[in-house]
Amino acid sequence: MTVDSDAIPAALREYPQWVCWRAQERNGKLTKVPIDPHTRSFASVSDPDTWTHYELAAGVANIEDGLGFVFTDDDPFLGVDLDDCRTDGELTAWARDIVDRLDSYTEISPSGEGVHVLIEGDIPSTKSRRDNVECYDTNRFFTMTGDHLAETPDRIEARQDAFTRVYDQYVYSDPESPAEALDSPREPTTSLLPDDELLERAMDAKNGEKFERLWHGSTLGYESHSEADMALCCLLAFWTGNDATRIDDLFRNSRLYRDKWDDVHYADGSTYGEKTVARAINVTNETYESCPEESRDEPSGKVESRARSQSSADVVLAERVEVLTDRVGSLERQLTTLQNELDRLDRVESTPMHPNVEVPDSSVSEGETNGQVSLWTQLKQILKK
Repeated sequence: MTVDSDAIPAALREYPQWVCWRAQERNGKLTKVPIDPHTRSFASVSDPDTWTHYELAAGVANIEDGLGFVFTDDDPFLGVDLDDCRTDGELTAWARDIVDRLDSYTEISPSGEGVHVLIEGDIPSTKSRRDNVECYDTNRFFTMTGDHLAETPDRIEARQDAFTRVYDQYVYSDPESPAEALDSPREPTTSLLPDDELLERAMDAKNGEKFERLWHGSTLGYESHSEADMALCCLLAFWTGNDATRIDDLFRNSRLYRDKWDDVHYADGSTYGEKTVARAINVTNETYESCPEESRDEPSGKVESRARSQSSADVVLAERVEVLTDRVGSLERQLTTLQNELDRLDRVESTPMHPNVEVPDSSVSEGETNGQVSLWTQLKQILKK
């Protein structure tokens, strides 16, 4: 398959993560399998030795069925695959909604019946597919054609916030009628409440006591500081209409804010704070502006439970890794101190005793003085364990 190299975004061509692909029948269905451009045998999305640079893969793709790019944790890219969404060259309503909202490089799939959208971002949860929408950012390969969809940008854009909303609507949620949800996209809401009034209403709501505790820095009732961060961001997402910028600004004014908020914790360069806000938006379907007036005084309890289930899978895990790392560092420092003390006592023991120093009573066993075990003996016992 001939690929239009000029259309493939330059940012993507810089990564040596290219393979070819070949159509094969499996269980009565045609599937695309990755091919190592060097050996023309099967490639693996988990084995970098079977990938290569763009130029070589593009050349071999001319004698195979096509070209592919492997997503990994080391690149910032995410692919959104929309199947069966083109009829007579026109996108369906739901596909047009996704393509317009992501507003990044998009190309027509090998079959001509779907499109692939490439953005910079990552998937905020473990679910990656629902109906005709699939997305992946690691351990998968994307078929590439270079058949650029003309009305979209010719480069890959950073679209994390837009993708999080698209993902929540089209992949993460499970509406009663998926087809109806796809053809009737949910528009984002925006809270018009000024910050002072927003905070006042949040603290006066039925769950205002919880909001106030979190706002003033209390982590009571949460397994970690990160879970408390997530809980406050979910509440802020409700009151701000899922406005990522306002959530971030407000959180920085709370007493839960700490320096860690701005630390880069992910391979794509995003910070702990950015990821926390994105996850909060992902699990907050209901907002103050979208609620009926009679139920506007409290976010849905589902927000809190979904936030907790998600954070226990990733946010809390990261926090525990951090704690264990600190423990290991502390133990290493203690071991160094003990080793230094052992070396010092070795030097003391090897020093000849002055003739005027009285030798202890022979009835006192080695390493004991007046019935007490000496530090020297304690150290020996510890280091022998």
